[in-house]
Amino acid sequence: MGIQEQPKITQIGWAGELFRTVVPALVVVVLLNLFVAQATRVDGHSMDPTLMDGERIIIEKVTLAFSLPARGDIVVLSRPETPDEPPLIKRVIGLPGETVEIRDGSVWIDGEMLAEDYLDQSTAGTIPSLLVPEGHIFVLGDNRGHSNDSRSFGVVSVENIIGQAWLAYWPLSAWRIF
Repeated sequence: MGIQEQPKITQIGWAGELFRTVVPALVVVVLLNLFVAQATRVDGHSMDPTLMDGERIIIEKVTLAFSLPARGDIVVLSRPETPDEPPLIKRVIGLPGETVEIRDGSVWIDGEMLAEDYLDQSTAGTIPSLLVPEGHIFVLGDNRGHSNDSRSFGVVSVENIIGQAWLAYWPLSAWRIF
């Protein structure tokens, strides 16, 4: 009977083990952040009372690869006029091919008044009938009196959408799924 060779045990030390553990974890986090989901902070009051200043949310990005957001969805988008500034958080109101109009304190889609039970105020301003072109959406903040939205910068290319609000997680008292 022969002697069996013992497998060689390499000693990479704690630094090597840390490297083997941390680097793959960082790669996973970066890939998830780029393609699947991303945490972001609400900056400002344009989505009051739905989202409050300083609230933390997670946006998901996968759905956008397969379909447009639906009316009423909350989206995070890069600013059409200044893409280097922090992103905006807005509600999708008008979809491609629809006519959006704002009059008498209400939003009208294709001639019908839009029911918006998430609002606590009327919609300021007037916009004559506007056809939302293909590949674009019309967005508004829920705090209609204090929101930089499609009333000021026009329709938004769907290419500017970073993701859809999926989960509010901070503060814990405001935790909810959208």
